[in-house]
Amino acid sequence: MLLPGPDTRVVELRVPGIAGATPESVTGAVATATVAGDKLGRIVRPADRMRRPAPAPSLHAGGRPVPRVIEGYVWSAMTSGGLAKASWALLFPFSLANVAHWMLPPIPEGKRLAHALGTFLRALLRLAALLLTMLLVGQLTVVSADLIAAQCLAPDAACLTSTVPRWVRELPGARGLIGLLPVLLVVIAMHRLSTVDWTVTIKHELGDAPGRRMPTLPGGGVEADPDTPALRALHVTAALAVASLLVLGGPMGPVSAGVGVLWTAAVVLIAVAVLSVFFLDDPTGAQAEGPGRWLRGALGTGPRRLLMIASAVLLIATAVLVEVPAGKLVGADPTAELLGAVLALIAVLVAVVLAPAALMARSEWAKQPRELRPWAGGWMAAPMLALAGLLGGGFGAGMAITVRSSLGYDKLALPLGYQWITLLWGLFAAFSLIVLAVVVPLWLLSRSIAEKRGNYAPPEIALLHKDRPEDAKRAARRWRQAAWQRRNYHRLLIAAAGLLTAGAVFGGFFRALDIPVPGWASGLSGLGVATLAGLAGGFLFVVYQASRHPDRARKLGILADLASFWPREAHPTVPPCYKLKVVPEIVARAAEHLKEPNTRVVLVGHSQGSLMAAVAAAWLVDSLPEHDRERVGLVTAGSQLQWAYPRAFPAVVPHSSLATLAGMLGPRWRSLCRGTDTLGGPVTTWSRQVYDGRLLGVGFRPDGSEGPLSPAVTGPTGALVLGNDHWLPDPMRGPFPNLRWAPGVLGHNEYQPDPEWDRAVAIAAGLETP
Repeated sequence: MLLPGPDTRVVELRVPGIAGATPESVTGAVATATVAGDKLGRIVRPADRMRRPAPAPSLHAGGRPVPRVIEGYVWSAMTSGGLAKASWALLFPFSLANVAHWMLPPIPEGKRLAHALGTFLRALLRLAALLLTMLLVGQLTVVSADLIAAQCLAPDAACLTSTVPRWVRELPGARGLIGLLPVLLVVIAMHRLSTVDWTVTIKHELGDAPGRRMPTLPGGGVEADPDTPALRALHVTAALAVASLLVLGGPMGPVSAGVGVLWTAAVVLIAVAVLSVFFLDDPTGAQAEGPGRWLRGALGTGPRRLLMIASAVLLIATAVLVEVPAGKLVGADPTAELLGAVLALIAVLVAVVLAPAALMARSEWAKQPRELRPWAGGWMAAPMLALAGLLGGGFGAGMAITVRSSLGYDKLALPLGYQWITLLWGLFAAFSLIVLAVVVPLWLLSRSIAEKRGNYAPPEIALLHKDRPEDAKRAARRWRQAAWQRRNYHRLLIAAAGLLTAGAVFGGFFRALDIPVPGWASGLSGLGVATLAGLAGGFLFVVYQASRHPDRARKLGILADLASFWPREAHPTVPPCYKLKVVPEIVARAAEHLKEPNTRVVLVGHSQGSLMAAVAAAWLVDSLPEHDRERVGLVTAGSQLQWAYPRAFPAVVPHSSLATLAGMLGPRWRSLCRGTDTLGGPVTTWSRQVYDGRLLGVGFRPDGSEGPLSPAVTGPTGALVLGNDHWLPDPMRGPFPNLRWAPGVLGHNEYQPDPEWDRAVAIAAGLETP
């Protein structure tokens, strides 16, 4: 253990979680000053009245005060605020498809079949992501080119007569431009979004991140994909080509002999995009000599631009040269329904192939307790992809139905498959309401019975709230609620995806047989219309409000916060990955402080920030010499590093990587947790139980091994310390003299006021012995 000297100081570098944290909330100060970074990622310190960096309260350890510097890395500007960032929520289906790639099970070393299945799964996910882009752009074309240009703006249609005069309707090429120009603008905007990346401005000299191939530390394999530029061009090409194909006649053939050349060009461009996406081969770029190397070489800057220009020229030529008919486009229904059917088949194929891949990876976690094993046995990517496709199709259908209703012209027709989509979402909404109406009263009744019998409160509460019966009663309900939610988040997700998928299978079967929606289901279909219209209209309304009220955009940024940690892999049109900027800059700032030999750096991460703090700590301890490692500590608060990330992403944040990091840090990794926290939980211990008035459990030992731990000890502030986990009483004890205090059940918020925070930082800095 590195003994502290008289000139020792501690730098506490805080990394906040989601929901647009402010500099003041991160540092716990009324004013802050920026000391490094840029507008997107700022390093801030508490400030005085003149906005100058001010010293932080000393850290009391070993019976004496130790100078402390509090810094916060504020990264919320990467995902929150403004109309542009709020509009990312409309691309949430794309983000789900991209996240599904990172949920794939790990590939065991030395198993060729598992490697082949993994490569095939990644190719299928990329193909599904391309089809999702084509589906959403095709649905947009149905609205703009079919619903509006061909039907509503027909010369004899009594639709928008006061807005669009007759001469515009009869002007050659005008309706074609009105129908396809919005599609071109949307695809250009999507392409612009896919090119946005965050630039690292705080540099370091520690080398590349560890664990690029088979990560042995948390997040070691989360790196940028070199194939993203090629994917970006292929998505633009396929999107513009499918919009042209829909107007030219759809997959059944050209509408007339005069457009045969254009139709053939659209089919060729789509085929090139589909085959190229599938055969790009290795998604991580780890195998430079793989079968896809020739394709990556062929898709250089010049060929990519040529493909995008060709698809744009095709779309413009279709808009100008092809006369839009006065009525429904013959290619609208078959194009939209074929894209939906092929996407559904790919999703089913992913689910089938994923089963043996997950079974082969089972050896990685077979010896772990059930509470640490991956969700759905490593099969979680399948329902995530299904939700992406169903949400994408639902958003498109909801958008079309909303537009048709707003036009107020009853002769407008949509693809017949939309009727089954509305029925599907109506059944899902009705079933959800029935489940809530039945489950909620039963749950309240069971809770009331358990409270009367005196066995409702978890046994840990009696240890945390001794002689405080009111606090124990208030905490009991939140403990039960939080535990239930953490256990069942993924089950609810799988149930929703399974229910929607089953309905989609039946709906697709009836649509293939050309069976219309029965009359008795009109009420459910209407409920589905309301649900889909709420999805589409609600997102559009929130985006509109975000342009006027930036604080609402910040709240909407939570969706981007959760999905944007992962780099672009399966889908390029997703928000840029903030991990590729945040983690290197945290590492650089910590390395800069560590240049002073008497300085100790403790990375403190809350919620989502705990993942980035852990990845940064892994980078530091993997790169620094042995004598400098002992000056690095880690504190996680309200973290998902046990119950969520290793179970949802077993290939990039496996439990073994956390064990490796725990072995390198030893007691210098502390975890603050509350039983009332629905989003965070313990990190370093599991299989906990109360026996004979003592809290027991299994976890990471100081020597890096795993096994039973000594019974928990009650700390001076009332916290139960089991291994490296500090269980905080909630409501807090106190108030404490000369310390902040927060009343009530705090749950996931306000970890800083708890006095155990400073004690955990002192232990992580090596100033105290746990």
